[in-house]
Amino acid sequence: MTSSAATPRVALVTGTSSGIGEAVVRHFRELGHQVLAVDFNPDGKALAESMGAAFFQADLTDGEACKAAAADAIKRFGRVDILVNNAGIQHVAPIESFPETQWRRIIDLMLTAPFLLSQAVWPSMRENGWGRIINIASVHAQVASPGKSAYISAKHGMIGLTKTAALEGGAQGITANAICPAYVKTPLVDNQIADQARMHGMQEQEVIEQIMLKNAAIKRLIEPSEVAELVAYMASDAAGAVTGSSWNIDLGWTAQ
Repeated sequence: MTSSAATPRVALVTGTSSGIGEAVVRHFRELGHQVLAVDFNPDGKALAESMGAAFFQADLTDGEACKAAAADAIKRFGRVDILVNNAGIQHVAPIESFPETQWRRIIDLMLTAPFLLSQAVWPSMRENGWGRIINIASVHAQVASPGKSAYISAKHGMIGLTKTAALEGGAQGITANAICPAYVKTPLVDNQIADQARMHGMQEQEVIEQIMLKNAAIKRLIEPSEVAELVAYMASDAAGAVTGSSWNIDLGWTAQ
């Protein structure tokens, strides 16, 4: 597997102020791609610029903001070749007490926004006869865990969106794939550890060992750079025959 690309591309990446998104932006810039980094946190601007990327601040739960982000990328760079839908949030609570507002926010950010962004960049990809849509799903797009009803519903839905985009885009040179990591060393996971500890009455290290790594064959968290390497491969010419797939990078979780 190689992450090299013969031609510099233009990428729009969401959720870039830390974790997987930051690692993807950094790796894309190392490969020579132009990148628009999109994040809710305005502090992400300095980070993006330090990596040589442009920045667009947006609340992607707002559909108009999704369209504006895509328009900004096209205005800056003339096109969008690669879309990486990575932005995500988490709320841990049983279904019985899960707040409706949090449910809607998670679905809007993690399922509706990827749809709207894909829709917005599609004409640019179709016109150029080349496009890569890469959805950062989760091992929880394949399996479920208690307390994460909205997150898991959004990630399962993302797999369906990925498959549909693959079928519709194939004849136009557009591929769509999902990457499904287990727990990655990110601030989002750090917050989950604290939430799970409170919900289960456990110590945080117990959460890591007894919940997060319980079903893993490899007993460690994943590095963001490992996910970024797989994203780069999926965005390369070498992956031109790969579409509609869900790539597990899950430490062996789903091998059982």
